[in-house]
Amino acid sequence: MTINIILLGPPGAGKGTQARRLVEDRGMVQLSTGDMLRAARSSGTEMGKRVAAVMDRGELVTDDIVIGLIREHLSAGGQGFIFDGFPRTLPQADALGELLAETGMQLDAVIEMQVDDEALVRRITGRFTCGSCGEVYHDETRPTKVPGVCDVCGSDKMVRRADDNADSLKTRLLEYYKKTSPLIGYYYAKDRLTQVDGLAEMDQVAAWIAQALDT
Repeated sequence: MTINIILLGPPGAGKGTQARRLVEDRGMVQLSTGDMLRAARSSGTEMGKRVAAVMDRGELVTDDIVIGLIREHLSAGGQGFIFDGFPRTLPQADALGELLAETGMQLDAVIEMQVDDEALVRRITGRFTCGSCGEVYHDETRPTKVPGVCDVCGSDKMVRRADDNADSLKTRLLEYYKKTSPLIGYYYAKDRLTQVDGLAEMDQVAAWIAQALDT
C-alpha cells in the first residue's frame, strides 16, 4: 500500500531518524528539501541550473522551484513519500496539496513529533553524526560503542553541525514557531494530524508512527 506522509516538528525532534527507518522498513522515499536542492544543483538539468543560479546569488530558492523538484521526484514512483522539510509555511502546504491532487495522489498522514524545548536543547547540543552514512549519535544518550567510530559503517568521520548550539537552536525554534507551527492546526482541520512524543525512545516513536500509518 502506498502511503504519503509529512513529518512535522521543530529542529532536532527526530524527523530525519524516523524518516530513515520508514525508508528501510517500508521502502518509502524520503523527499528532503535540502538533499533535493543539493542534488539538483549538481545535476546539470534545466531545473538544476535554475537552482544553482538562485543559490549562487545568495537568494532563497522559491516555492515554485521546490514544488518543481518534488514534482520530478513524484513522477519516479515508489512505495510512498515522506516529505521532510517541506512544507514549512501555509502557502507551501496549499501548493503541495494542489500538486498531489494534480498527480492523482493524496496525503495520508501528518505526524507531529512533539518535544519539550528545554529537553530539545540538551538533545541538540550533544548531537553528532557519521559523515559517511549519516547515522545519528549523542554524547550522553547514544555514544558510539568505540569512541569516534561509527557503529554502522566503521567510519571515523564524525561531524557536528555548526548551528547545533543553544543560541542557534533558539533562533531556529523561533522560526519554526512563527512559520511552521500553524501547519499543526491546518492539518488537524483536514483530519490528517497524529501527534507523538518526539522525545520518547526511538523504537517507541517508530511504533507510534507505524500504528498511525496502519490504522
